[in-house]
Amino acid sequence: MPLTTPIRPYDWGSATALPELLGTEPTGRPQAELWAGAHPAAPSSVDGTPLDALIDADPAGMLGRACVERFGPALPYLLKILAVDKPLSLQVHPTMAQAGAGFADEEARGVPPGHFTRTYKDPYHKPEMVCALTDFHGLCGFRDPAETAGLLDGLAVPELAPWIAVLRNEPPEQALRTVLTQMLDEGSRHIRAAVEPALPRVYADIARAHPGDPGVLAALLLNHVELKPGEALFLDAGVPHSYLSGLAIEVMANSDNVLRCGLTGKHVDVPALMRVVKFAPSDPAWVEPVAEVRYRPNADEFILIRHDLTGDPDDLPSGLPQTLLCLEGEARLTADRTLTLARGEAAFVPAGAPATRLTGKGTLYRVVPALP
Repeated sequence: MPLTTPIRPYDWGSATALPELLGTEPTGRPQAELWAGAHPAAPSSVDGTPLDALIDADPAGMLGRACVERFGPALPYLLKILAVDKPLSLQVHPTMAQAGAGFADEEARGVPPGHFTRTYKDPYHKPEMVCALTDFHGLCGFRDPAETAGLLDGLAVPELAPWIAVLRNEPPEQALRTVLTQMLDEGSRHIRAAVEPALPRVYADIARAHPGDPGVLAALLLNHVELKPGEALFLDAGVPHSYLSGLAIEVMANSDNVLRCGLTGKHVDVPALMRVVKFAPSDPAWVEPVAEVRYRPNADEFILIRHDLTGDPDDLPSGLPQTLLCLEGEARLTADRTLTLARGEAAFVPAGAPATRLTGKGTLYRVVPALP
């Protein structure tokens, strides 16, 4: 099934990166994300019919019995391309239990689904993985508090002295909770003003994009990561993160639950974020590809596979819902007919499709659920 994939024009997106990648004309507006999936907020479509509607009409045929039994009658993953031109929101994602409780609470309070103040868009968790297509920069997880104290000390800003003392002397989880709470408080506005001129390069770029934003200070608590093309990073529930620049494939569970505390014009819900974030230092969770350039993070909803097509055929497994996105060259899918994908084009292979062969020359990414 050839997919028409919507583009999300968020203000942090690049006006040129996706058009250059996909071979399309720029619109003059930011083009931040391409969505290839069945999330109801922006589903892909097949000949004008939304993919989620096709799945609703035939869950077993589209997803397979094993997928429906494990994840319910909805596509369990969402495939995106991100084109990040300036830092996007400092955020965390909830666990399944947190998402279910938060969604039920907002439903009970009558918060409209599309309202600006809505925090929980659905009752699902959102583990995600980002795989770089270009050099890609981000922030991920709390740095060790002692290391952060050293970074803050090096800025030579006297107003930071109380936080430096907390980070050096209190237990890590307590120190992180105390300092993040104070950084996000409006009472710290004068400290932001004193710190911004002294920031090192990565954080100075964040401040230029979001001057005076409380997220600029909070960003100093996080690990800065740089991914080279082909490198991948997994973001589990509760891990604070932000993406800063670059082009990447992103795969996640089929959810749109994001709790933000800064670096955004979208809804910020600091109390909700503070209930969800994990106040513990953590190293970035790199995902090393294995055979067939297969990225398998600690999430059941998705596996990402890169196919470097050389003309030799690949026989795709049957019985699974598969989403494919061609990013270089040309890919051909052959079952009872042949579908050719050019650069930037996507397709969905239903679980009930005949045995399908993949050929061509170029680069294609494929997502499947991690089922036995």
